[in-house]
Amino acid sequence: MLSPDQIINQMMEKDSFSKWLGIKIEDIQKGSCILSLTVKKEMLNGFDIAHGGTCYSLADSALAFAANSHGKKAVSIETSISHTNKVLCGDKLTAYTKELNKTSKIGLYSIEITNQENLTVAQFKGTVLFSDKNWN
Repeated sequence: MLSPDQIINQMMEKDSFSKWLGIKIEDIQKGSCILSLTVKKEMLNGFDIAHGGTCYSLADSALAFAANSHGKKAVSIETSISHTNKVLCGDKLTAYTKELNKTSKIGLYSIEITNQENLTVAQFKGTVLFSDKNWN
């Protein structure tokens, strides 16, 4: 069976969007991961703050990496996000993933996103469906 690092490296090879965002893998363990990115000007909306999709995309990648790290291919089936503080250009965002519950078919995860001042800027919740297909 592949290690979580090997699985995530395979996923990142084909994940053009996460690479374009500049996502960095800070830590990966079975069922959890820590990702980060720095907000660029291209990620800002008309209010000169980060587009909500920036935090959502970071959390979505964290969800995928944490769930798939178990060795079974998994896809999200439900997600939600709450934006709790504004995000500005140059902010370093870090996503901390916690596995809340896992069965052979369903996983539930919570992702907290903080900025460089350790201020929570978003809370994300995601549910995944585990397939019978292994990473290899």
